[in-house]
Amino acid sequence: MIIKSIALKNFRNYDYLNLEFDEKVNIFYGDNAQGKTNILEAIYLCSTSKSHRTSIDKELILFSEEEAHARILIDKNGKEYKIDIHLKKNKKKGVAVNGLPINKVSQLLGILNVIIFSPEDLRLIKDGPKQRRQFIDMELCQLNPIYYYNLQNYSKVLKQRNNLLKSIRHNYNNDLKETVSVWNEQLVYYGSKIIEERALFITKLNKIIYKVHKDLTGGKESINIKYDMNISVDNFLDKLEKSYDKDIKTKNTNYGPHRDDIIFDIDGIDIRKYGSQGQQRTAALSLKISEIELVNELIDDQPILLLDDVLSELDSNRQKYLLENIKDIQTIITCTGIEDFINKNIKLNKVYKVIDGKIEVKN
Repeated sequence: MIIKSIALKNFRNYDYLNLEFDEKVNIFYGDNAQGKTNILEAIYLCSTSKSHRTSIDKELILFSEEEAHARILIDKNGKEYKIDIHLKKNKKKGVAVNGLPINKVSQLLGILNVIIFSPEDLRLIKDGPKQRRQFIDMELCQLNPIYYYNLQNYSKVLKQRNNLLKSIRHNYNNDLKETVSVWNEQLVYYGSKIIEERALFITKLNKIIYKVHKDLTGGKESINIKYDMNISVDNFLDKLEKSYDKDIKTKNTNYGPHRDDIIFDIDGIDIRKYGSQGQQRTAALSLKISEIELVNELIDDQPILLLDDVLSELDSNRQKYLLENIKDIQTIITCTGIEDFINKNIKLNKVYKVIDGKIEVKN
């Protein structure tokens, strides 16, 4: 799988852009706030229909304009796909694949598989559980449209149940209590499927990350990822029913996969709580490299890797290891300078300089 080209119109700070990519390493360099990350954002948008930076579509549209377009042409196992995203300030965005409008995001997911790696990901271990859940969900939604469907429905049911709890709490309406069981059943139905998929994903990831982390640490450390599920499938409904009074009091659903977490153990120690910053960053790097290998295994194709100014956050050894492991993958990198690449004799297949929404091809 490779991205052949991208075209943008009125997207972020680009009034117009049309670029072709090399099938290996593509580097966008320049000062901060020039528009480098906007390129990655547009690619991610075409892959998932969402930005990885904002949930507000109109923020993606060039100031003073009413609409924006992003178009990507990809080659997937010899077959071409054209993905078009049409953003509108006051209307729902439009998505088309090969010129045909689609009505559901699930019809887009899986066509273009991307993995994005930013400095924020290096803090994934020590951040809160929400960030770790998002990591799992982002990948599973691309790999499995059915997971996306279940996650969307679970979120809707959870919102409805929480609204019902608030109504009962505020109105003391006993008649409403009868309807809680209906939402409980739906929450368990969709939530159980999410739990099962997350458990399977982490089991597969564990097999890969163990070796990657061993290599990164020179065999000095052993890592293990544990799925810290808030509730098991077997006792989900029972827990919901028994926590009714607590849920009414807090006006929130206290049990379910929306409260799941992942624990990273190194030699039996929870590194989120007790690990050094170096251990946490190495574990995060191991996680992203393992993610690449797992996606390749599951879809029998290489994903596209987006590195957003992450190399400057890694020391020389970690940089070398990452670059060695992605040499066969189409990679799009943003950075402030290319001197380190030149000094380390790293092959740069295509280099672009970015200045205030304008791109100059350097080779």
